[in-house]
Amino acid sequence: MIRAIIIDDERLARNELRKLLIDFPEIEVVAEGANANEGLEKIETINPDLVFLDIQMPGKTGFDMLAELDKAPHVIFTTAYDEFIMKAFDYNSIDYLLKPVNVQEVSKAVQKYKLLQQHFNQNAQKLNNLLDYLDVPRKKRIIVKKGTEHLALKLDDVVLFYKI
Repeated sequence: MIRAIIIDDERLARNELRKLLIDFPEIEVVAEGANANEGLEKIETINPDLVFLDIQMPGKTGFDMLAELDKAPHVIFTTAYDEFIMKAFDYNSIDYLLKPVNVQEVSKAVQKYKLLQQHFNQNAQKLNNLLDYLDVPRKKRIIVKKGTEHLALKLDDVVLFYKI
């Protein structure tokens, strides 16, 4: 389940996006915020997987809000302004949707997020496997030089030593 928050100062825009997200059972909208301060509070409290974020809001922009976070979540910007598209990708942006958003655009953005998560999970598993391999007590591994590289081998994996 993808836990999402919608942050937009326009109530109608939040409602419309929430209705569109009903078509995506893998997404659970866990909270909404009507401005950047509410958004900060919700993100820090809930720690969502994904944020649908407007840029131009009273007080602080969506960019200002993200800059205040220690750890920014993945973001799909939903805005009426196209002039911020390049800046959006400096903020962990998955996509940039112009209002009024439609179900096809949301679908593409959600697919991008899911692909990103899939790649992340695969790479995390590979890293965990490598760390498990290397996290062997010192007395049960051997360091072998191969050309200019040094390899850490588990002694259990060594079949034969041969001196040349």
